[in-house]
Amino acid sequence: MTLPDIPLSPAGADRTFQVDLRGLVDLLSHHLYSSPRVYLRELMQNAVDALTARRRLEPAAPADAFGIRLYADGSVVRVEDDGVGLTEGDVHTFLATIGRSSKRAEKIAEQRADFIGQFGIGLLSCFLVADEIHVLSRSAATPEAPAVEWRGRGDGSYTVRTLPASARPRPGTTVTLTPRADAGEWTRPAQVHTLARHFGSLLRHPVTFDDGTGGPGAPVNPEPAPWARTYPTPGVRSRALAAYGAEVFGFTPLDTIELDLPAVGLKGIACVLPESVPAGRRHGHRVHVKGMLLSEQAEEILPEWAFFVRCVVDAESLRPTASRESLYEDDTLAAVRDALAERLRAWIARAAASDPDLLARFLQAHHLAVKSLAVHDDEILRMLLPWLLFETTDGHSTLDEFARTHRTVLVTSSVEEFRQVAAIASAAGLGVVNGGYTYDRELVHRLPEIRPEVSVADLDPATLTAHLDPVDRETELAAAAYLALARDALAVFDCDVALRTFQPASAPALLMDSREARHERTRSQLAREQEGGVWGDILGALRQEAPRAQLILNQLNPLVRTAVSIDEPELARTSAEALYGQAAMLSRRPLRPAESSLINRSFLDLLAHALRKDS
Repeated sequence: MTLPDIPLSPAGADRTFQVDLRGLVDLLSHHLYSSPRVYLRELMQNAVDALTARRRLEPAAPADAFGIRLYADGSVVRVEDDGVGLTEGDVHTFLATIGRSSKRAEKIAEQRADFIGQFGIGLLSCFLVADEIHVLSRSAATPEAPAVEWRGRGDGSYTVRTLPASARPRPGTTVTLTPRADAGEWTRPAQVHTLARHFGSLLRHPVTFDDGTGGPGAPVNPEPAPWARTYPTPGVRSRALAAYGAEVFGFTPLDTIELDLPAVGLKGIACVLPESVPAGRRHGHRVHVKGMLLSEQAEEILPEWAFFVRCVVDAESLRPTASRESLYEDDTLAAVRDALAERLRAWIARAAASDPDLLARFLQAHHLAVKSLAVHDDEILRMLLPWLLFETTDGHSTLDEFARTHRTVLVTSSVEEFRQVAAIASAAGLGVVNGGYTYDRELVHRLPEIRPEVSVADLDPATLTAHLDPVDRETELAAAAYLALARDALAVFDCDVALRTFQPASAPALLMDSREARHERTRSQLAREQEGGVWGDILGALRQEAPRAQLILNQLNPLVRTAVSIDEPELARTSAEALYGQAAMLSRRPLRPAESSLINRSFLDLLAHALRKDS
């Protein structure tokens, strides 16, 4: 097979890219835009930008002199504006060049911050729902210029012609689409109206919609944003903002926080969720840019710890990404995020200082979010640590209340460790806090910053053991044989056995075994199994004296007193295994397979012994 001769260009000659418009539209529909519905947002956005440019030409015109009119009757979709319009030269320059935007014209580019669009590809989104775009425009900047018509088709071709002024008596632009049959979902009159309200409810220019039935055009944005309205009293304003939050998000806010950052022209509200949310689940926020809805899922507007609110904001200076469906991460967005975080901190501070009932309801629902913030924020720590509830040996209590009765506060490293020792520690008069929940251990250790007279220490098994009373020497000697058999039976679990007296007497045994100790024993066991190999050398270098678990039997418990007097070796071993299994289950930690097997075997052995005895 021979290749055809291809004429070569002179070395260094410039070439231009050939654009496959159908391929580009497919790229937009599948990768840039989330849905074909954005076509209407792009048309409305272009209209808004045209109105902004017209306003610069005629700053003295009345506020409602220029507007946007939408029309959809099932056969066409039309967007008309009273904006700056285009000349024939503008059409060739801006509509027929992909990536070029009329907002980049020399004089307008100096004021590009006044425009929503930045990328000049929005008109292509119309090919998501139509095969042809018809544009009729007349320039306000050049009043003597004729009207101009542009027709662009999905195959990449277009035509331009000038028309008499009567074709477009007033300056502005009309874009008309004839939808494809498969685009009815997005171009039916009711849907167009819904999309217009969805994207444009906060636009500052008047927008109306006509469904072709002959009635007056319905206003799309009849009122300004709720935070821009005037109210007779602060209470009425607060209720109006809460009602708007409920309408937007579908829940009645616990409270609403007004957001106002004049430096970037941002206004809006943060609605405090009335119920808790899973840790780390970040809700999306509604972000408008110059009134046009940009995103309903803009997580980046707030820090991660602020998952107890949902925001709706309108900003002037935030920069959209190419798809205009999210925010561009830059220094401005970072500064806005920090400033909004400060507004949330200020709201928490006000609630703590002046509205304890609101604060209590907030903490009940969102204690985890507040704990996350308090770990890293000294001001919030000082304000709210006394209010936060923790699980303690005195029940659920604030640290402030707990510290009044316990000058030494002990904190566990895990939930299972707390459950192992809670009853025994409480009976011994020790003050222990469950530090196994997210952020709790870190916060408890910071208690002396608020209450200097209180000391905090991690709970060490030896600390608790020291508060258990030893048995007398005679009792210890009488139980020595049983304890030896018990240690031998439980050696497989690296568990020692001791006899003590402690309250409550109803507790037969206490298993002292931390997660770290189990990990260390597992590592040591692995090192022994790999003795002599490469991994054995590595693990041997890391090996420490593996801490042993300890099963502490309670001499005050009648069952234990009976068990230590058993003189039948096998029954003694079985009873020790059963006591270990019961103590392991009470700790509520996950059981290892060997422990589950031991519990089943000891139960069956004890049952068999009881049946033999009765027969």
